[in-house]
Amino acid sequence: MTYQITRRRFTAALGGAAIAGAWARPGFADAKEIIVLNWKGYGTDEAFALKAFADKTGITVKHDYFNSEPEMLTKLRTNPGAYDVVLINSARIQQAESEGLIDPIDFAKVPNSAGLAPALKNHANLTVDGKAYGLSWLWGMNSLTVRKGIAADSWSIFTDPKYAGRLALFDDAVTEIGIGALLTGQDINDPKDLKAIVDKLKAMKPNVKLTWSSEDEWNKAFAANAFDISVYWSGAVVRSIHVSKLPAEFIIPKEGAIGWLDSLAVPTSSTKKDDALKFIDYMIDPTFYLTWANESGAPASANQAAMAKLPADDLNRQIHKEDYLSKLQFMSALPDDRRQAFNDAWEEVKAFYAK
Repeated sequence: MTYQITRRRFTAALGGAAIAGAWARPGFADAKEIIVLNWKGYGTDEAFALKAFADKTGITVKHDYFNSEPEMLTKLRTNPGAYDVVLINSARIQQAESEGLIDPIDFAKVPNSAGLAPALKNHANLTVDGKAYGLSWLWGMNSLTVRKGIAADSWSIFTDPKYAGRLALFDDAVTEIGIGALLTGQDINDPKDLKAIVDKLKAMKPNVKLTWSSEDEWNKAFAANAFDISVYWSGAVVRSIHVSKLPAEFIIPKEGAIGWLDSLAVPTSSTKKDDALKFIDYMIDPTFYLTWANESGAPASANQAAMAKLPADDLNRQIHKEDYLSKLQFMSALPDDRRQAFNDAWEEVKAFYAK
């Protein structure tokens, strides 16, 4: 998913005292090492976390990185035995399982999984024949964001004449087709009437001021008063409000919103599966999450116990309410032909905007 680019831009310059100091540091006779495959700067490579985990378990964690989901799958296919933990967007889990790239998750070896939100732990994207092949880790939403003071409860605000020239759209086919699907009452992953979606998106033309492609671009344009309404990511809006001090409000419209779910999995070819599961368990540990969220700004944890660690008035907790899960359509796997159809439709819409 192209929208992943910015939600994974977190800093990794934290100290280790917050968590590591709370644990004893026993000696370990045999050095152990696992390799994690992930986006760079996305939680698993936080400096404080690697030190704390090594202190607790004697396991050193090293990383390799990918720049796209297809690259991640290629690395798994072409480097058997190289990786022990892999970050997989839940929409890609069933593809990875069908190719024999990942194992089912043994929840008995992941004690913190007891705190996972049931709707995420057993999400359909993660399961094949009743077995979960990815452990739900982080989630978020692509939804409506408005300048503070604007009242809205529907995506139809995107065509409201009151906001002519005040709309910004994310330059991403899957997201924008998804919004059109929500507006036309269709499945965001398998809409049956793509023309109706294209027509709905074209009707937004009088309101469209710009299209954006990164969190930084969004923040700068919003701060410059270039637009008032947009689709935006839940984790990004937390940073925009908390860090950039922008007067934004995040809304889940009555038609629903677009959800995403990232999971951690164990490659079938790993020779260190028990150690891999220990690391996965640590990644959903509430104490780890609290430090990560407070210091770096993290997406929402799939672990209810971890989210409960945040103060009740914490912005991340308020935006990522568990109640919203029932209002989301989660991004799922897209066949190549359907993904191409989405891309073609969005290019048609953009060409129409440019006229």
